[in-house]
Amino acid sequence: MSLKVNVSERTLHFKQPAGTSRGVYTERHIWLITVSDSKNVGIGECAPLPQLSCDDLPDPIYDKVLRRFCDEVEQTGQIPYEAMRPYPSMLFGLETALLSLERHPKLFDTPFSRGEVGIPINGLVWMGSYEEMEQRMEEKLEQGFRCIKLKIGAIDFEQELDLTKKIRQRFSYHDVELRVDANGAFRYEDGDALYKLELLSQYALHSIEQPIRKGQWANMAELCRESPLPIALDEELIGVNDPEQKRQMLRIIKPAYIVLKPSLHGGMMGCREWISIAGEEGIGSWITSALESNIGLNAIAQFCSSVYGDAIIFPQGLGTGQLFTDNIPMPLEIRGNELWISKNS
Repeated sequence: MSLKVNVSERTLHFKQPAGTSRGVYTERHIWLITVSDSKNVGIGECAPLPQLSCDDLPDPIYDKVLRRFCDEVEQTGQIPYEAMRPYPSMLFGLETALLSLERHPKLFDTPFSRGEVGIPINGLVWMGSYEEMEQRMEEKLEQGFRCIKLKIGAIDFEQELDLTKKIRQRFSYHDVELRVDANGAFRYEDGDALYKLELLSQYALHSIEQPIRKGQWANMAELCRESPLPIALDEELIGVNDPEQKRQMLRIIKPAYIVLKPSLHGGMMGCREWISIAGEEGIGSWITSALESNIGLNAIAQFCSSVYGDAIIFPQGLGTGQLFTDNIPMPLEIRGNELWISKNS
């Protein structure tokens, strides 16, 4: 089978500035991969996150490396998986494009992909001022979300604590699940992290993601042992691409959960490895998008439905499709607290 692989760049614009631990995003730069044969065309998305992805390379270098892998796919018809382990965003884009070419329009044959069921998702409240976060939180509750995820670490901790308190004053943990994501904002030193975890635990949180910055395995392991809150690893997983190193890290740190983003954590192949190893170690997991366009979000959601099937226990982090003014149209829609694919797609 003769393949032609093309790469094009695109800039997306946020409807509202998206506050993260690495600054505020107003634009999102992505690479679209189209793979064609004599009959069909498949499309995938490469979307590295600045200052976070292990393959966050300067544009000319990223283009060159991506083109080299695309040339190899053209020549062989196969993805060089082992060589691409250090380049998760590129791998995810090629995986998606080839699945799209082979199985278009559905990447996986699942009830979700057929438009028969939805995937429960969390309502994400971005970092911002206290007033902005309170308003966004209220909007998510009014929209029907029953799992709220707060990104914390940008404003005064007492104010962030007050936001969690306000939810709990209105809804018990039976009615609204509450997660927080610290993006490594707490200090391990002087007991800062453990003290904040103890304060947060008053409000029956489901979990906290990445309380301290990545790369402190011993300190994170101690926090996981001592924390009154279940801890989920996120940034900690970035750049850990070897299966044995994945196993070693999880055995040392022993988190309650891991949070997986295909663009950051090894594409679909790498995420399957993480989920399998975590399951063997008794560690839970869920899947999250990472500010991709609807091309990437659609692929991540279908991948999620193929991995977990009918056993989706936790709300997934797949509600980012409404972020951009110039998103790429896809048959995705949020109904209440679930993500759906239109049956007519």
